[in-house]
Amino acid sequence: MAGSETLIRIRPLSALAEFSEALNLQQSIWGLADLDLLPLRFFVVASNIGGQVFGAFDGDRMIGFCLAIPGIDKQGRPYLHSHMLGVAAEYRNAGVGRWLKLEQRADALARGIELIDWTFDPLEIKNAFFNIGRLGAIVRHYSENHYGSVSSSLMGSLPTDRCVAEWWIASPRVEAILSGAPTQVCVEIRIAVPADIDRLRREEPDHARAIQRANAARFREAFARGLAVVGFEPTESEGVYLLGPLA
Repeated sequence: MAGSETLIRIRPLSALAEFSEALNLQQSIWGLADLDLLPLRFFVVASNIGGQVFGAFDGDRMIGFCLAIPGIDKQGRPYLHSHMLGVAAEYRNAGVGRWLKLEQRADALARGIELIDWTFDPLEIKNAFFNIGRLGAIVRHYSENHYGSVSSSLMGSLPTDRCVAEWWIASPRVEAILSGAPTQVCVEIRIAVPADIDRLRREEPDHARAIQRANAARFREAFARGLAVVGFEPTESEGVYLLGPLA
């Protein structure tokens, strides 16, 4: 997988030294306290029980990683829960995250797994566009204060509300979006997040919390009606979730 000036390689991680490198990268990306870090043994366990631990490398340097663990849904079907994906700051917006997700998808498809899910902060507009607009994930569940309080400075003081992304990796929707083909969606509800939400989190946390609370109510109401997030539109002033019935 080639970048503009160098070759980025994605491969599975298996050695303790590699897991340790991923742990250090995790800390540098999010600034987490030791209490909130995924410990080394969790990487070992995930790799041994049918999970996924992939690293992205620029030469010998690890610049990103992702970790997923196996799960069983309420119908007894296997899936993968992608718990963490991170990319070093200087390599963001270079496609590394997408390459890691595509490697996850290829590995899951080879094993007959059709669903990978993960949680993300609905106030993070870039992540929302990546998950929904670039990968083709849908959202049908909203969890308030999902992780409780965390130490990352990137998350501010707000509750850790999360959307659950469902990536149905063998679906026509995902195939179309990954190939760049145009997709049509029926939109009934739009839920907007201001483009300057990161500033609001830092400088006007009460305002940011009001936006979070109002959007949470709208998401939950829409999901209770059977609607799903089926698209995302970023503009200069806001990011907009598009909710409608699943095709």
